[in-house]
Amino acid sequence: MNFDVVVVGGGLVGAALARGLRGAAVALVAQERPVPPGAGFDSRIYAISPGNARFLASLQAWQRMPEARITPVHAMRVHGDDGHSVMEFDAYRAGASELAWIVEDGLLQDALWQGLETQDRLHVITPAACERLEIRSEGARLALKEGGVLETHLVVGADGARSRVREQAGIAVDERGYGQVAVVANFACQHRHQNIAQQWFLGGPVLALLPLPGDHVSMVWSTAEAQAAQLLALEPAALALAVGQATRSALGELSLVTPARGFALRRLIAERMIAPRVALVGDAAHVVHPLAGQGANLGFQDARELVQVLAAREPFRDPGELRVLRRYERARAEDILAMRAAVHGLFWLFDAPGAPLAWLRNAGLALTDRLSTLKNLLMRQAMH
Repeated sequence: MNFDVVVVGGGLVGAALARGLRGAAVALVAQERPVPPGAGFDSRIYAISPGNARFLASLQAWQRMPEARITPVHAMRVHGDDGHSVMEFDAYRAGASELAWIVEDGLLQDALWQGLETQDRLHVITPAACERLEIRSEGARLALKEGGVLETHLVVGADGARSRVREQAGIAVDERGYGQVAVVANFACQHRHQNIAQQWFLGGPVLALLPLPGDHVSMVWSTAEAQAAQLLALEPAALALAVGQATRSALGELSLVTPARGFALRRLIAERMIAPRVALVGDAAHVVHPLAGQGANLGFQDARELVQVLAAREPFRDPGELRVLRRYERARAEDILAMRAAVHGLFWLFDAPGAPLAWLRNAGLALTDRLSTLKNLLMRQAMH
């Protein structure tokens, strides 16, 4: 079978990219279809920037999610580890209606897949995975583990941190563990969250409470592997008590509504986002610490940019030409570098022991809170 673009990976970013490549002959190779979401809250959630919400709306995916399950974030409060340093971001003061939208993984996956298999010129192949990739001057050949070969001008690796496409394309990565696990769970809270996302730096660990519909919040507690194991072993009431103590009872009494889950945290940076006839998007290209909540946003921005670059190419160029792919890589370089530096810098600063660094990070947090111009700049960058 012959295609203009083959997208390998049917997760959030791969599905969004496949939906966005309208008019092209596209194959989406996915290991499995997403499981339809249940009635309860999903323990894995994302903070989607307004810019990416507009992108998802342009794909007719945002509108497919239940409005009652999408929660706007009107403000964010970041607490230092000295007990009193606080930095606050407010959407209204930045001239926006919201800083982000909190959405559940299952609902967003389902919305992106609805109608996918009936999209014009889009061929969904599942269950399937990449076995072997051959690059030629005129195109690429992708052999599937389940049998069959796809001929295409461009292969896009949207197949996650363990990307087979990236490996087959010979793109090296710098990968290392943070030595932390993200413990996630959802809670009902005594006090209203008022659509405020809160984050606490706890001298290494980072704990966030993100607003969900009604009087519910989603917790992400990134902490050392040993403490994470202890948290995951706690009974529901004991875990709720531990979260309440760590957050200084900011939302009153908590009660667990979804089982806690743990995700090991790693940092991954691909040496290149492109190779001949190959482009990488999402976690196949970059994985960052969740303390800034920007992992999914970076992936969606990759998809947005690649769609725009391919749509704007000269009529005589095919989608996989290196000249075209370099435009994509250059367009993404600055944003990804800035986000990686900011996230890794914050992780290092708040993880580093010692009184001088503790004073520096908390004083910096308090100072930034007083510099409205700098805060608005940071907000606008994150909202993009």
